[in-house]
Amino acid sequence: MPFTAADVPDQSGRTIVVTGANTGIGFATAKVLAARHARVLLACRDQARAQSAMEAIRRDTPQADLAFLPLDQADLASVRRAADLAAREPRIDVLLNNAGVMMPPLTRTVQGFEQQWGVNHLGTYALSTLLLPKLAETPGARIVVTSSIAHRRAVIDWSDLDAGQGYNRGKRYGASKLANLLFVQELDRRLRAAGSPVSAVGCHPGVAATDLMRHVGPLRVLTPLFGLLLNTAAQGAWPALQAATDPQVRPGGYYGPQTMGEVRGASGEAKPSAQALDPAMGRRLWDVSVAMTGIDPGLPPA
Repeated sequence: MPFTAADVPDQSGRTIVVTGANTGIGFATAKVLAARHARVLLACRDQARAQSAMEAIRRDTPQADLAFLPLDQADLASVRRAADLAAREPRIDVLLNNAGVMMPPLTRTVQGFEQQWGVNHLGTYALSTLLLPKLAETPGARIVVTSSIAHRRAVIDWSDLDAGQGYNRGKRYGASKLANLLFVQELDRRLRAAGSPVSAVGCHPGVAATDLMRHVGPLRVLTPLFGLLLNTAAQGAWPALQAATDPQVRPGGYYGPQTMGEVRGASGEAKPSAQALDPAMGRRLWDVSVAMTGIDPGLPPA
C-alpha cells in the first residue's frame, strides 16, 4: 500500500535521531515524527538553526519533545561526540541518517576526505556503527540510510576515493549514494548473521525541492517549479517516514516514491541497482570504511 505522512503510526515512547533535521526533508520528517509523539533528537551542525527548526515544529505541535544533538558529519571527532551524547538517552528506536551534501565544489572534511564521500558515506557509516550498541538495547530498532536515484548509474572509483586524481561533482555524489545503499545491504546482512535485534533499511526521496540543490548550477533557477512538477520537501520525507515507522518494513528493504520512475509520489518498495545488492562490493566497502574511519563494530561478514 502507498505510504504517506498520514500513515505514520503513533510514536509515543519512541526516540528517533534525525540527522540534518534543521532543513528540507530532515525537517519535514522531524516535524511529522514530533506530531506523532516521538521524542526527536535533531542532529545538526548549527545550534541556532536547530533551535529555529524546533521553534517552527512547536508552533504546530506545542508539546513536541525535541532536543538538539550537535553533529558535524564532516568531522569524525564530532560524530564520535554525537554518538556518545545520544547513547545517554534512555532508549533510541531509530537512527534516521538524512544529512548529506550534494555536488559542492571540491571540498575536504576535517580528516581530509572528499566531502561527499566523507559526509554522505563515512559520516553515516561512523554514526550508525557507533550507535549500534545503544540501538541493540531496543528490540526492533532500525538504522535508516537515505540514498538516491543517482545511485543507479554510479561508479565507485576505488583507486581514488579521495579525489586526488580528479573531481567530477556529479559522479562523486552518485558514488556516495551508491555507497549508502551498499552499506545498508551489507550492514543488514551482518546484523542478521549476528542475530542482532537491529535492522538496516534504505530509502530515497525521489527528486524534491530542497536547498540540497543549492550547488546544482543552472538547476537552482528551476527549484521553485519542482514543487509543482516533483516532490515538495514534505512529500520527499514520506519514504524516510515509512522506513523509520512502518511496521511492515522488511530488514534490508529499500523504499521510495512510486510514480514517474520513482521520482515523486507516495512511498513504497523501491528498486536498488544490481550493484547495490552485490555482496562482494558490500564487503569491499565495509573493509574500506573500517580502514578510513578507524571504526570497526566487530560484525563479521555474513
